[in-house]
Amino acid sequence: MIKILIWIFLISLFILSPFIGAVTLSLTDILDIHSLSHKIFFELRVPRVLFAFFAGSILALSGLLFQTLFRNALMTPYTLGISSGAVLGAGIAIKLGLGSIVFGITAISLFGFFGAMITVFLLVYLSTFLKSSQHSSLLLLGIALSLFYTSALMIIFYLGDPMQNDMLMRFTMGSLSVIGWNNPIILGIIAVILFLSVYFYRFELQLLSISEDQATLKGIDTKRVTLFLLIVSSFGIGTLVSISGPIGFIGLIIPHIVAKIYPTTLNKRIIQTTLFGGFFLVVCDLITRALATQSELPIGIVTALIGAPFFIYLIISKSAKSN
Repeated sequence: MIKILIWIFLISLFILSPFIGAVTLSLTDILDIHSLSHKIFFELRVPRVLFAFFAGSILALSGLLFQTLFRNALMTPYTLGISSGAVLGAGIAIKLGLGSIVFGITAISLFGFFGAMITVFLLVYLSTFLKSSQHSSLLLLGIALSLFYTSALMIIFYLGDPMQNDMLMRFTMGSLSVIGWNNPIILGIIAVILFLSVYFYRFELQLLSISEDQATLKGIDTKRVTLFLLIVSSFGIGTLVSISGPIGFIGLIIPHIVAKIYPTTLNKRIIQTTLFGGFFLVVCDLITRALATQSELPIGIVTALIGAPFFIYLIISKSAKSN
């Protein structure tokens, strides 16, 4: 019964979300195609809600994927420095003043995407020097890379002019503000590709969550599966971060929350994780728009306020279990 109530609550907020914001919209005005309310609803509110849903789905699925492949509850693209790599790439584009658009994609987005992908390949390369049991060392490598990227970003911030610094500051705090349907459609396609990839390899992931040796004995090419899923996931994260900026902790907390609600095998939690991640970020975005503030609260702040205490709880609980 509790599970049903949770889903009813999340779906209800998802449906109501486009109607909530700084401007009050009436259903009559929305249906009038010549009214300002119609444009606000269909060109701003609905695309934003869908963008938030797809972003949350990508983040949650990527978190589940990284935690499974590395068998570590703290592994996410955010904690491994992939998001920080994307931010640094975007920061370089902002500092260079690159505002060009290639095939409808801004230079900032392209640099952010390449920053994320370079980080992934760097992590994959560095992981070859680690033993299969040293996944915690990979987490430390990710944190080290994240700190390095942050330091480099501070140098860019120090050398930038006020306008560049303002753009960079806004980007690093994350935002789901989109205009039109271009970005939601791109992100929706990526979310579907990521979901189908994870679902296709759901049984392999189930075995990998137990041990890599177990999966190998079953005839699974663990290196190929791991590399393919990491690339697909990082492609999604790189694209997302290059558009919205970093949105932390969704990939960390959602897989654990879903596992608590549905204590079943991993291959049976993929759909729930995807939907729950999407609905959760929509709710977080709803909070930022509903608060009566002079300017909109960045989404990254809301997710960090929720996720940081959860991150501390995971570290403490993991330490308690090992003792």
